[in-house]
Amino acid sequence: MIQLFHQIIYQPIYNSLIFLYNILPGHDLGVSIIVLTVLIRFILYPIAKKQIESQKKLQELQPEIKKLQEKHKGDKEKQGKALMAFYKEKKINPASGCLPLVIQIVFFIALYQAFIAGLNFSSGCRDLYSFVSCPEQIRSNFFGLLDLTKPSFALAVVAAAGQFIQTKMMVPPASGSSSKGDFSNIMNQQMVYLGPLMTLFIGMKFPAGLAVYWIVNTLFAIGQQYLIMKKAKVPEQPAEHKAFYRD
Repeated sequence: MIQLFHQIIYQPIYNSLIFLYNILPGHDLGVSIIVLTVLIRFILYPIAKKQIESQKKLQELQPEIKKLQEKHKGDKEKQGKALMAFYKEKKINPASGCLPLVIQIVFFIALYQAFIAGLNFSSGCRDLYSFVSCPEQIRSNFFGLLDLTKPSFALAVVAAAGQFIQTKMMVPPASGSSSKGDFSNIMNQQMVYLGPLMTLFIGMKFPAGLAVYWIVNTLFAIGQQYLIMKKAKVPEQPAEHKAFYRD
C-alpha cells in the first residue's frame, strides 16, 4: 500500500514540483509551490464541489432532521429507519462528503511529503522521472526574502486567519436554545476555533513552504466555496410574479 501511494500519488506530485521549479522563471521554489497548489486544486475541484454541495444540502435539511430525531428520540431503531427514509426521499447520502474529504487528505499528505523533499533536496534525484531534469540544488528563498526551510510566524498567522474564514463559511450559525445541547452543533462551533489554532501551531513549527501551500490552498477553497454557495442560492420570486404565473 505504501509503495502504491508512493508511485501513484507522491511521485507525480513531487516530479511536478521539480518540473515547475526547472521551467518557471527565477527558479523559485515558493512560486513552484503556489503554481502546483493551484493546479492540484483545479484537479480536485469536482470532488471538492461535491463535498461542499453535500454539506450545504445537509445544513439546509437540519431543521427537518432534528424534527425526526425528536419524534423518535425514545426509539433509536425507528429514528434510524426514519432518517434513512428521509435521506432516500431527498436523494442525499449523508456520507457523501466523506470520500472527497479522504481523497483531499491523501493528496495533502503527498503534497506535504513532496514539499519536504523539495525543501530538503539532495542530489540523488532517485524519485524523478527520466524526463525531469535533476537540478544541482534548489534555492529555498522565496523571492530572495523568505527562507522556506524555516518556520514563519507571520505566514502561520495568515494561514490560521484564512482557515478561520473558510471554516466559518461552512458552519451554520447557532440559533435557538435547542442548538445549545446539540452535539453536532457544539462540535461545529468548536471547529471554527480549533482548526485555526491547529493551523497556527503547525505553521509555527513546520517549514514556511508548507505555510505558503496552506495559504494558497485556503484562499482557493474560500473562493471556491463562495462561488458554489452563491450559485446554489436561488433568488426568491416576488409575490406579484408568483401571482402572475398562477393566473
